[in-house]
Amino acid sequence: MESKHSKYILTGLTVLCVLLICITSLKDGVMDPLRTGVGYFLIPIQSGVNAVGTGIYNEMKNYGTLKDALAQNEELKDQIAQLTEDNNRLQAEQFELDRLRQLYELDQEYMQYNKIGARVIARDSEKWFQVFRINKGSADGVAVDMNVVADGGLVGIVTDVGANYATVRSIIDDSNRVGAMKLDSSYTCIVAGDLTLYEEGRLKLTDFSKDAQIRDGDQIVTSNISTKFLPGILIGYASDVTIDPDHLTQSGYLIPIADFDNLQEVLIITDIKDTGEAAAQ
Repeated sequence: MESKHSKYILTGLTVLCVLLICITSLKDGVMDPLRTGVGYFLIPIQSGVNAVGTGIYNEMKNYGTLKDALAQNEELKDQIAQLTEDNNRLQAEQFELDRLRQLYELDQEYMQYNKIGARVIARDSEKWFQVFRINKGSADGVAVDMNVVADGGLVGIVTDVGANYATVRSIIDDSNRVGAMKLDSSYTCIVAGDLTLYEEGRLKLTDFSKDAQIRDGDQIVTSNISTKFLPGILIGYASDVTIDPDHLTQSGYLIPIADFDNLQEVLIITDIKDTGEAAAQ
């Protein structure tokens, strides 16, 4: 049975070979119609295959390009994030450097006093630094009644001390009174803390002699008769001083030099003036 099928297969292949020999022996002119017909059939298929191949190639190329672009975009995002972080860090360092430079200048301005630097770590009020804490305490030599300065002038006085912290009551607190004087005269006065008044950026200036010549902008400093504040520390500037109704004294306002909205670093003067009971500290 198998030999019979093999005979048929061999016969078929022989006939096909003879047919192909005959076809190839014909003249080109005879084959032209066949070639033309085949061309009409194959060319659209070939064009379609080429178009599909080109489209697939372009899609793959575009996908590769998109993939590279996405990778570059992520890399650029990482670079931008790093640069932003570096810029923020440099700005923070610059701000801190500026504050420390101002603190250094303040240190030079009051060279007659011994001082140590401290950082503000907390405050008791959400609005202003009327009572706040610093990161230096008795272990660093800080003691009650030491004067505290910042921003070019007086900030307050130490009222409580722990081993590694201290509490400072600022001059804007309602309970605070500072014995003061006009810088270029011997006329004394009192700077009174007033939180309500400080909403306008001012403190109360009272008990100036009626004979004192006070102009807006005159510097007001701690006086030599103050019992707790060392003399000669700038507090602020006089404003709107007028004669009182009793015609014996003058009163007005003081614009503090220190910024009690934003305190970050301060200097603690470690020299302590002899304390005593008085109406003004």
